[in-house]
Amino acid sequence: MVAGFFWVAGELLLPGLAVLCRQWRLLQGAVTLTLAVLATCWGCPSLFPESPRWLLATRQLEKGRKGLRALAEGNGVSLEDEFYSQEHLLSDGVPLPRYHTLCDVFCTRVIWKNSLILGFTAFIGSGIRHCFTRNLAPYLPRFYFSYFLLAALEAAACLFLCVTVNRFGRRPILLLCTILTGIASLLLLALTQYLLDWIILTLSVLGIAYSQAVTMLSIFFASEVLPTVVRGAGLGLIMAASFVGKAAGPIMDIQNNRGFFLHHVVFASFAILSVLSIMLLPESKGKGLPESLQDGESQRRPPLFRSSRRRDQLPLLSPRSAGHAPEHPVLTALGLQASPAPSGLCRLCAVPPGAHRTTVCGQQLPSASLEALA
Repeated sequence: MVAGFFWVAGELLLPGLAVLCRQWRLLQGAVTLTLAVLATCWGCPSLFPESPRWLLATRQLEKGRKGLRALAEGNGVSLEDEFYSQEHLLSDGVPLPRYHTLCDVFCTRVIWKNSLILGFTAFIGSGIRHCFTRNLAPYLPRFYFSYFLLAALEAAACLFLCVTVNRFGRRPILLLCTILTGIASLLLLALTQYLLDWIILTLSVLGIAYSQAVTMLSIFFASEVLPTVVRGAGLGLIMAASFVGKAAGPIMDIQNNRGFFLHHVVFASFAILSVLSIMLLPESKGKGLPESLQDGESQRRPPLFRSSRRRDQLPLLSPRSAGHAPEHPVLTALGLQASPAPSGLCRLCAVPPGAHRTTVCGQQLPSASLEALA
């Protein structure tokens, strides 16, 4: 979210830089030179160090130790030598480097699904913004006023996310912003000829703010959902999707807004479709960041509505293979092993319904365990 405020600050400084340069060639050269200076930080580890979390997730132990020591010394924190030991930094196995590329994401199921949904929402949030900005042109006096209005709306969207995301969660706020963006787009698409000017202006301003919130929250959400080993590649893919959507505005301007109605219909339909896809995302609020691909694959979406009644959370079908009962938590605590469920008996506990108080998964519980369960 902090990066969003820096982005807005850069947009506010860009008109001043354009006034100083006077010519677009000088402006393009100044921007390119600034990016070239930032690119030199890539080759200077002291200015742009590698992430220790990524180093440890890819099992690069020595580099991870150096990064942690540098962070500790920079923050004035003294840590014992046991903190940097292999047993503390790596939970299992020999520290052999394990590198992952973007192609590994395509071989997964949950990670690829989350990346596809968040990339799609970022694309929609950036592409549908042109449908709202075009409605601002007849009502705004000057070009610079509309530019600063867009920057102010981006700052307001970033502030809105900072206030609401940590309190209500990532998925509900992303769902809310997408719904409001789709509603504003559909109202402008169907009722522009019948609405008053101030209503059209209000819907356009709200649509710009919420679409910007959708794009920013999609990128932020992806940084928490994607595993550490592929987080950089996944974020680059999602940000590329958002920039592809943002390119829809200049393309429409080149075509002199021909086909704008079709453009508006397509993106409004995509906004409604993204509402359904967001429900498939997991919730990352209050959870640790996934490190490996296995951690990313184990993420599950929470229920949309919380049930007031307490229900049995045990699965009805075996998650492993047919003919084998799932691991029971009581058996795990008692050191017993689950047995297959014969036909005609309980699929979970393999006993008749009246014997649940003395047996679990087909095994007789000791008397001490029965007293503890009672």
